Amino acid sequence: MSASSNPEPKVRINHKAQGAFFVQDYTGKPPIDGVQIVELKRFNDDGGAITELGRFTAGMHAQLPGFECKQANYSEMEPGAIKAFHMHFRQTDVWYVPPCDKLLLVLHDCRAGSPSEGRTMRFVLGDGKDRLVRIPPGVAHGARNIGRATGRIIYMVDVQFSVTPGECDEGRLPWDHLGAEIWEITRG
Repeated sequence: MSASSNPEPKVRINHKAQGAFFVQDYTGKPPIDGVQIVELKRFNDDGGAITELGRFTAGMHAQLPGFECKQANYSEMEPGAIKAFHMHFRQTDVWYVPPCDKLLLVLHDCRAGSPSEGRTMRFVLGDGKDRLVRIPPGVAHGARNIGRATGRIIYMVDVQFSVTPGECDEGRLPWDHLGAEIWEITRG
């Protein structure tokens, strides 16, 4: 028997189970064009920890080429809350969720003509990891707090927020624009 062929199963399963059986796909899905994930280092000692979110020179982030930070924000989400979807025409967001929190981030490429137009990405931020996620303009984004405590987001943007009509760059899509099931925890 060659290494590439499937070995004979040791057990047979009944018809009902066989009809519902599938093999989970563990391959990585193609990313949305322009979305960047930066793994960060966490430095621990016996008194605590520090995570460096970025080094800036004249507002330019060293790990995110072309991103100039113009404003930094802090947001909180209650357990179970869904904040979605919002989108910008000019603004890039860079999100960080502390490792002790757990948020499901959903991104959807709404850019006409983009190489990844219509593509959706779902992944968890926080949950023991330190990383940044760069979200380009035209990519709808939102989050669901799937943790048991208040979830926090620290995010940087390259356009300062304005409530003035004509200057405001934050628009909305319905929370269920991709279907309510997009926010459900994957079971199985």
